[in-house]
Amino acid sequence: MKLMDRVRATLWVKRYGLRTEKTYFYWIRFFIRFHGTRHAAAITGAEVRQHL
Repeated sequence: MKLMDRVRATLWVKRYGLRTEKTYFYWIRFFIRFHGTRHAAAITGAEVRQHL
């Protein structure tokens, strides 16, 4: 199962709204693009802090 599918399923189970889902997807895509589409396991804590 792909990342966005897992996020969507989790948000659906927690009964989050459609606008919240769209916002989460926006920020997830922004984060992925910021780090050059690398796998999440390869991103260090320092890089996450750099993004934030």
